[in-house]
Amino acid sequence: MAENQFSKVNLPHQPFDVDVQQQQQASSKWFDDDGKPKRTGTVWTASAHIITAVIGSGVLSLAWATAQLGWIAGPAVMFLFSFVTYYTSTLLSACYRSGDPVNGKRNYTYMDAVRSNLGSGYVKICGMVQYVNLFGVAIGYTIASSISMMAIKRSNCFHKSGGKNPCRMNANPYMIAFGIVEIIFSQIPDFDQLWWLSIVAAVMSFTYSIIGLGLGVAKVAETGKIRGSLTGISIGTVTETQKIWKSFQALGDIAFAYSYSIILIEIQDTIKSPPSEAKTIKKATLISVAVTTFFYMLCGCFGYAAFGDMSPGNLLTGFGFYNPYWLLDIANAAIVIHLVGAYQVYCQPLFAFIEKGAVRRFPDSEFITKEIKIPIPGFRPYKLNLFRLVWRTIFVIITTVVSMLLPFFNDIVGLLGALGFWPLTVYFPVEMYIAQKKIPKWSIRWLCLRILSAACLVITIAAAAGSVAGVISDVKSIKPFQTTY
Repeated sequence: MAENQFSKVNLPHQPFDVDVQQQQQASSKWFDDDGKPKRTGTVWTASAHIITAVIGSGVLSLAWATAQLGWIAGPAVMFLFSFVTYYTSTLLSACYRSGDPVNGKRNYTYMDAVRSNLGSGYVKICGMVQYVNLFGVAIGYTIASSISMMAIKRSNCFHKSGGKNPCRMNANPYMIAFGIVEIIFSQIPDFDQLWWLSIVAAVMSFTYSIIGLGLGVAKVAETGKIRGSLTGISIGTVTETQKIWKSFQALGDIAFAYSYSIILIEIQDTIKSPPSEAKTIKKATLISVAVTTFFYMLCGCFGYAAFGDMSPGNLLTGFGFYNPYWLLDIANAAIVIHLVGAYQVYCQPLFAFIEKGAVRRFPDSEFITKEIKIPIPGFRPYKLNLFRLVWRTIFVIITTVVSMLLPFFNDIVGLLGALGFWPLTVYFPVEMYIAQKKIPKWSIRWLCLRILSAACLVITIAAAAGSVAGVISDVKSIKPFQTTY
């Protein structure tokens, strides 16, 4: 009798317990541990994001950088930067979660990671360096894309005139065209929805890198000799002072070519688990850095071998090559498409920072928070946010106008890259890792990490000095809004 009473008491609870379990399973199917929609990123989407960010138009200046440093220092510096970037990226990836590496609190952005591991005092410095860098990159990409668009028109002009017509043209219409395209793509709401654009951009980066490499190999085969020297550009072609500054500037170019740590945490936040996000991003980083270093070495070395001291600043737009003109057109079109994607990959963290801040400050504003669903046949409705539309459009317009005002901004972007390399790629990852893992002061590991940070600081200072010298040289011939190539 007692057994029957016990059964009657407990029976009503059984269906309820099953319902709770089913709800939890359904919730875990559609949402992650932080309540956000399930992340879907993989090793390959993360690799595509990183390759899109890393292999920028900077790959085409590596022949010039190698020419300044020579056959020994040039490849050695590229390998050194690749190793440092990979190693510090693994340190940074360990800071995505605070506490437990599998179930700990997520840090959604680089600044969140700094706040969790080092405290709020460091956040303002980090944020200022990071977002100024991203703004500079957006301007640099606008200029680089316009140069590639003009290179397509100029190569056809050279072909028609047999090289007799200098084919001068104004850069402004091309910058405006690039800006219009970016206004449209900037309405993609967040990083997680950029995966397809990153894959297209990554394919384009391989396309123009392979063409640049192929043209370098063909030039070496045509002349039958390998140009260049062990110590780089010879005194006579440049003065001793110029050689020093240009060598320093070459360090900045290579540092900038490898800089993607500023968006690594944001990329990591798109990855699904299990396995842990740190394991996946380490694999993606290894794949991406290995691939980019392989291309960097080949493009830099074969470009230098083809042209020696006369290596152009950009293999595909500096007109070291004139033919086949149609292949140059394909390569430069690929650069433009890649930069469209790379611009978005770099700017998404900045977009998200401003928009989240606006929501926190004005939570009741419909202009900032309301999303208008626009039906798209065959697809999910697009969620239009008016604040996102206005603010991102203004941002793209500003970067376009500044690009037209300061058309030598590539040198300033090189300066920003040099200044950003040490704090964002080395210093903060090292400091956060030491704090998170509680590495004892004056231990062997602590000393090695500090020495790495100090050495990279010296390199950054030298690279920044070289870039400043380049900016000062360019200021003398600047004509705002009247740049012709």
